[in-house]
Amino acid sequence: MQLNKIPTTIVTGFLGSGKTTLLSNVLKQAAGKRIAVIVNEFGELDIDSDLLRACPLDCEDGQEEATRSEEGFYELANGCICCTVEEEFLPVMEQLVARRDDIDHILIETSGLALPKPLVQAFNWPGIKEHCTVDAVITVVDGPAVAAGRFAHNEEQVQQQRLADDSLDHDPSLQELLDDQLSAADLVVVSKNDLLNEAERARVEAVISHEVPNTVKTVYIENGEAALDMLLGIDAATEERISQVHNHHDHHHAHGEHHDHAHDHFDSFVVKLGEVQSELLQQALTQLVEEHNIYRVKGFAAVNGKPMRQVFQVVGKRLDRYFDRLWQADEIRQTQLVFIGKGINQAMIEDALNDALSA
Repeated sequence: MQLNKIPTTIVTGFLGSGKTTLLSNVLKQAAGKRIAVIVNEFGELDIDSDLLRACPLDCEDGQEEATRSEEGFYELANGCICCTVEEEFLPVMEQLVARRDDIDHILIETSGLALPKPLVQAFNWPGIKEHCTVDAVITVVDGPAVAAGRFAHNEEQVQQQRLADDSLDHDPSLQELLDDQLSAADLVVVSKNDLLNEAERARVEAVISHEVPNTVKTVYIENGEAALDMLLGIDAATEERISQVHNHHDHHHAHGEHHDHAHDHFDSFVVKLGEVQSELLQQALTQLVEEHNIYRVKGFAAVNGKPMRQVFQVVGKRLDRYFDRLWQADEIRQTQLVFIGKGINQAMIEDALNDALSA
């Protein structure tokens, strides 16, 4: 690492690939290392930053934990970090540069549809280049999804909708997005390795090797668990080579096409409810995902009679739920869920949930 430059790790990957889990595990291992985290995800309610804040950091001093988890997080506004980088990223990085004596490492979690290249290029800007370097771009890949030949729930339907909409004729496919995220990678992390058999693992390796030179290491992990020295300290200085990385995004810009924010073509909204019955909510979400083009649901539930907050995460047809922490005395016990999809209507989703939960 160049002297006095803050190393920065950029974690990219599709919605549901396991980026947040990986970052949470990094923070759990980061005892004594002062890490600033930038999270950028869909939805008014930044579930990811809440999940990361709730992560038990290994601090001896409780006050240090609170300070680090509250003040060390820089949340960008909604949207695709690759498209809003100039408006939002620079001011955030300037804040971090001003506090560089207090920071050992920066972690950036991009949104699921973001391309890493424009973000890495920003590290060559005056004001950032002198003080920060990209330690590595880590691309997280959902092993079972890639092994099955799909990169998101109901990929064919997504493609049909994109093709039917003239305004989306330049919008990259999920395959192109994955290619672009892999092309910038200094390390590829394949998540959910425990769900892969040998043949499936071979299929994943074939997809990755098609886009990634064999000098780039691929690691297979379970539950987001990877050793800290495997993820940090790669010292790739990615900003120095990023101009040589060619991707589909460059091609669209080269033809002078108007580049809308990738997330403009996706619907994203937050549904707020009161206390709920966990089983009823699970059934309602399962039914909604079956009937509508919902890619992702992520959020918290206040469960009747339970002192702990329950996390709900839906990716494709897979639903996970677990209790993460006690409700704080000053918190309002309410349920908040971010929905991400295509052609989904907030009022209809809210009505369906209210009907199911009042049954």
